[in-house]
Amino acid sequence: MEQDLVAIESDCSDALSRVEELDALNDLRVQYLGRQGRLTAIMRGLGKLAKEDRKAFGQAANKVRDRLNQAFAQAEDRLKQAALEAELAERIDLTLPGSDAVVRGRVHPLRRVESEILGIFNRLGYRIASGPQVEDDWHNFEALNMPPDHPARDMQDTFYTVDGRLLRTHTSPVQIRTMLANKPPLRIVVPGAVYRCDADVSHSPMFHQVEGLVVDQGITMADLKGTLAYFAREMFGADTKIRLRSSFFPFTEPSAEVDVSCIFCGGKGCRVCGDCGWIEILGCGMVDPAVFEAVGLGPDQTQGFAFGMGIERIAMLRHRIPDIRLLFDSRVEFLEQFAQRDREV
Repeated sequence: MEQDLVAIESDCSDALSRVEELDALNDLRVQYLGRQGRLTAIMRGLGKLAKEDRKAFGQAANKVRDRLNQAFAQAEDRLKQAALEAELAERIDLTLPGSDAVVRGRVHPLRRVESEILGIFNRLGYRIASGPQVEDDWHNFEALNMPPDHPARDMQDTFYTVDGRLLRTHTSPVQIRTMLANKPPLRIVVPGAVYRCDADVSHSPMFHQVEGLVVDQGITMADLKGTLAYFAREMFGADTKIRLRSSFFPFTEPSAEVDVSCIFCGGKGCRVCGDCGWIEILGCGMVDPAVFEAVGLGPDQTQGFAFGMGIERIAMLRHRIPDIRLLFDSRVEFLEQFAQRDREV
């Protein structure tokens, strides 16, 4: 029976060296290792051997089976590789030169607008400041004149963490951190992500803001208005006008909402602006004395203004984007429009 094992292994190895197709390989596997295969049949004859010979013959038969399984696996790899190479040879000529059409990535419209905003204020001498996105209550609310019982907190649906901290609801905490770490004069812009429990076609639970802060002596509302008028002209065109409407923010007094003349109708009135000729873009005001007191600055000797805008809102107006969710869901057909505009420029 040992001679039969040698013959089986020799015959199978010889047959494997000649096989050229996977179907033939599978047939060969059944012929030698299947339930009715030659090796299986001879192993069933163990019971006919003397008891003292069964162990040695069983071990030898198992070794032959292991070697044949390995040989079949190697033959299968060889045939699959050969089939792949044959298929590629039919479909692709690897010696042909590559295509000249190279697909290049483009700056996302949100980042593009953010860069434009920061560039405008950089030309005015503002520096960029940043801070943590996970904040404590004092920096996010109390130092900004919003104690725990302040009704203005209801204006911002906040994400709280298990340890009592929170995802910042605006980038204003960076203004607090900057005033604590630096003495006036200060002139900063603060870009970054903020978080609120809100989601629809014009709101997202995570969105982006740019806030500005100027702190010095002799700062007035006229400085604020002149700064924002310059920004509007640079962002939306030289003919853009602004107007300030009285509003309320707990960290500024007086406070105002800022509108720009409608960029769609030129201020004549249309569906987008509700026929009024104006579109709101940001909020602003003079820094409230309570905020200066919280950071240890004397409100009698120090004045300043602050403003804040949503980058998504500016981007939607600038590029006439109807749904804020388009800025976040990474639709290639939407983003490709901005690549096309780059090529046109």
